[in-house]
Amino acid sequence: MIRCACSPARSTCILEALTRMNDDFLVVLMTTSTREEAQRIAEELVNRRLAGCVTLVPHVESVYRWQGELCRDQEVVLIVKTHRDRFDELRATVTALHSYQVPEIIALPIVAGAESYLAWLRESVTPT
Repeated sequence: MIRCACSPARSTCILEALTRMNDDFLVVLMTTSTREEAQRIAEELVNRRLAGCVTLVPHVESVYRWQGELCRDQEVVLIVKTHRDRFDELRATVTALHSYQVPEIIALPIVAGAESYLAWLRESVTPT
């Protein structure tokens, strides 16, 4: 059994797992002001094979500063699953479709996942 240098009680280390990633999958987070806009963006991303799946989370409250003012708004969060190779086109597409002047588009790496899901995701975002 391999012991983790940062925690000898563990058999694997998160740093070790990160170096063994076999693909560059991403979760991309964004928000919209309405469910309709979220659905339109989600469908466009999936139709263009820029995302394998987009999960919509309605009824979230965001607190932020915009143009010097404290704002509080109801929004919809989009959780987008994609591959790093598709991110630039995904970002450009969202920017073109989005109603916000400065849309939130934040990409986070997927460090681990079910092999069957990641295989499906890879196939879903591969251009035909």
